[in-house]
Amino acid sequence: MSLIRKAFKRLHYPTDIMAQCIRWYLAYSLSLRNLEEMMAERGIDVDHSTLHRWVLRLAPLLDKAFRRYKRPVGRRWRMDETYIKINGRWRYLYRAVDKAGQTVDFLLTAKRDAAAALRFFRKAIHHHEEPNMVTIDKNSANKAAVGSLNIGKSPAESIQLRQNKYLNNRIEQDHRNIKRRIRSMLGFKSFRRAQTLLAGIEIVSMLRKGQYIQPKEKVLSPAAMFYYLVG
Repeated sequence: MSLIRKAFKRLHYPTDIMAQCIRWYLAYSLSLRNLEEMMAERGIDVDHSTLHRWVLRLAPLLDKAFRRYKRPVGRRWRMDETYIKINGRWRYLYRAVDKAGQTVDFLLTAKRDAAAALRFFRKAIHHHEEPNMVTIDKNSANKAAVGSLNIGKSPAESIQLRQNKYLNNRIEQDHRNIKRRIRSMLGFKSFRRAQTLLAGIEIVSMLRKGQYIQPKEKVLSPAAMFYYLVG
């Protein structure tokens, strides 16, 4: 069963139209009303609130489906957090990329402290191998999180830590790609919806980077891989 048929019990629109709308919204700097107008020009009458509901329902399923095809990442990580405003308050998106710029993982948190950083690292390690080295800025909370992961390990087994903000330019540049997309969304109203939408945006970003194992049947472009996952 396709992810779209699994997410929606009653389908009032063709699945290919729904999939295209969801991908365009996650991939490009479009507002929901922009997308509503674009569909109207193509003879498809769909309200912006309906489009929003499609994205919120499909993104969590897409996240699970994508992880089965995600390529392994390198074991030298650049980790950092960036600010995301939700309902007028600043929240924190923890992210990491490897040496080649491939996205390792992401986590939205309410606080910016050692506990939040440790949650991020545990999530990333759950989906990938433990890194050999982590590069961070001068944030002491991130340093404490890595220290917690190293408790009880020998020096040879421990994660090496580098603190240098200039070496973290790669992850800071990568933040910009995500924040550029969410700018047109005019802010998030709830933490849960922000989590859902950010996951969808991160997945489309990873598809663009080619971070997926090609299906055996044929070689797929990032857009075609998205439709393969939801189909």
